[in-house]
Amino acid sequence: MSIRERRERERADRERLIVTAARELAEAEGWEAVTTRRLADRVEYSQPVLYSHFKSMGAIMAAVAVEGFADLAAQLRAVRAGEPDPARALAGVGSVYLGFAERRPALYDAMFAHAVDLPFAMADAPESLRAGFGELAEALRPYAGGEDLGLLTETYWAALHGLATLARGGRLPARFRDRRLAILLERFTAAG
Repeated sequence: MSIRERRERERADRERLIVTAARELAEAEGWEAVTTRRLADRVEYSQPVLYSHFKSMGAIMAAVAVEGFADLAAQLRAVRAGEPDPARALAGVGSVYLGFAERRPALYDAMFAHAVDLPFAMADAPESLRAGFGELAEALRPYAGGEDLGLLTETYWAALHGLATLARGGRLPARFRDRRLAILLERFTAAG
């Protein structure tokens, strides 16, 4: 291995360490606790080293969000691909989405609530963003009928996001989560 290759590998390892530390700290204490000083202490590198990898805390949060989208896409893919019945696949996708938001609130916030410098709904969006959306679209495909699949997917995603956000904010009683999802699914599957 050349010196250049070793340095590139070490740089990538440091970036993963920084992103992992930010994610863990945010999950434990919230994003307001994630500062360059705390991250530098946690990863045992100076603040300038952090800034040599990421131009800002926003860039670190965006890197965490990209990882979160990859995690969510993998979970959605597993449930969708593992269920041959389209209605149960769509139900599983919705349940996984809501469960992800519930179990990983800081990560979900990085992905959907905080302003991050990521191109959404654009050709140059990171693959993990497109993959998650793609899994939602594939679960909805049997129910698209004559509808635009992209717009249908955006609508389903918006409904899931609204349910997740309102539930996390204490605006919706948790005990009705499954019934709300069932009502949503009834509306989406009725057209198919």
